[in-house]
Amino acid sequence: MNLPLSTAPAPDLAALLVQRGCDVRAVERGRRVAAESGQRLESVLLQLGLVGERELAEAFAELLRAVVVVPSRYPDSLPDAAAAIAPRFLRSARALPLAVEHGALVVALADPLDRFAADAIAAATGLPVCVEVAVPIELEAALDRLCPAEEEADGRGDAETGGDPLEEDAERLKDLASEAPVIRLVNQIIARAVETQASDIHIEPFEDALRVRYRYDGVLHEAESQPPRLAAAITSRIKIMARLDIAERRLPQDGRIRLAVRGQDVDFRVSTVASMYGETVVLRVLDRSAVVFDYARLGLSERVVGRLAQALQLPNGIVLVTGPTGSGKTTTLYTGLLSLNSVTRKVVTVEDPIEYQLRGINQIQVKPQIGLNFASLLRSILRQDPDVIMVGEIRDLETAQIAVQAALTGHLVLSTLHTNSAAASITRLRDMGLEDYLITAVLRGVLAQRLLRRLCPDCCRPAEAPPELVERFGLACPDGPPVLWHAVGCPLCRGTGYRGRQAIAEFLEPNDETTRLVFSRADHAAIERAAVAAGMTTMFQAGLEAALAGTTTIEEVVRSIRAEA
Repeated sequence: MNLPLSTAPAPDLAALLVQRGCDVRAVERGRRVAAESGQRLESVLLQLGLVGERELAEAFAELLRAVVVVPSRYPDSLPDAAAAIAPRFLRSARALPLAVEHGALVVALADPLDRFAADAIAAATGLPVCVEVAVPIELEAALDRLCPAEEEADGRGDAETGGDPLEEDAERLKDLASEAPVIRLVNQIIARAVETQASDIHIEPFEDALRVRYRYDGVLHEAESQPPRLAAAITSRIKIMARLDIAERRLPQDGRIRLAVRGQDVDFRVSTVASMYGETVVLRVLDRSAVVFDYARLGLSERVVGRLAQALQLPNGIVLVTGPTGSGKTTTLYTGLLSLNSVTRKVVTVEDPIEYQLRGINQIQVKPQIGLNFASLLRSILRQDPDVIMVGEIRDLETAQIAVQAALTGHLVLSTLHTNSAAASITRLRDMGLEDYLITAVLRGVLAQRLLRRLCPDCCRPAEAPPELVERFGLACPDGPPVLWHAVGCPLCRGTGYRGRQAIAEFLEPNDETTRLVFSRADHAAIERAAVAAGMTTMFQAGLEAALAGTTTIEEVVRSIRAEA
């Protein structure tokens, strides 16, 4: 049963957090900062990223013998008893009446230790108050929906919607971005992305709303939208955090943010681009603690890993990893680099941008604005006598020619291309202007890959494959009718039926037949047929094998590879 706050036990939050698994040193660090700053311990722990909002809410609930409010608990409209409470007070107190139950008003509080808020609501409504503990980011979303912030009487609301020319002024934007509610909102958006393991945050202004979306397992999911008047303030706050020019709202900008979230240093790659109703902002979450550079964890088959490992052990040549944006190419290359990293090798990378820092490897950031592009850096690196060179991407003929020169002079070069298959990378290099004899002389292997969403192990269900599907995709199994697994959806996978991703890949290893086809100017389809005849398993076939193994679905394979069946 929920206790009225006035009867709640005296808090001993620190001991409870330690008991629930929080690092003792982190709590002690928070105590010291709280004592020096005069802030409450839980506020300090949140600001330092030593505890998450949900983790703290669960600790409050256990401490007060209350419950944590689930998102479905928030009503579509405020109860009648809440009419006596000003929306401004609810927002400042971070409180929201949920319902009248058993003669008491149930109130969600982000800070359940705030006795004044509960007592004030009880006095205003004439009802006893029972407290439930709210996760702040979910409470803020419900407040934005049920209690829209009122426009300021001094005309600031018009300035925020873009009607006042003061909005263009840098100082005005700084003032907007420095307001506590904006800072808290941006921190909540970012913390929610990290805690829910999103890979990207998309903040997009439209005429009637500021849309916030998170990308999970390669698919975007919409979160609670924000009022459009907050667009300039939120964008400016993120720009300040990324050290970008907040007065420049026409040209694209790129930056980086490093924050401590739940005790872990997390990097965010920030990109801003002007659109019709303001600037769209995308933050790529680069959580080093959540990335595992291991082929098995990536999901690559042992057959592909074995061939790739052999190619990486060669003393010279070029090994390519291909695929569209977001297909995991960089993670695969980093995994390969770590296997090559030793005191006997000098490993150098040229990247745009550097996504993760690798210990013992010399990583160099491309800076086109001062003339440091892939080609110029690669030319300079060759004078440093490296053994292994990774080029973030071969984008033009000049970079391709220098990479070939490096391979011909005894270096192992790793790089990426944006192509749809391994065979297509050969024709892509040819289209750039690279001579056929150079391609065949240096190319040691091409790995093409995609990322498929994994089935959620808690809710997926098996079903015998229909005969039509068996015939269409050639799914016949020697042990009997093939069984396919299907996505269902549960709270653990946010109702999608999928949780996490795995890589599927094909590895093309040049041989005499593919070399002959390259010299005869054959297209990528002919090269792929020759590679398959030599034993290559295509990506689509690897995807079907994953579906039959029960780790993904046929629908996901077709969606990701877009195969023509």
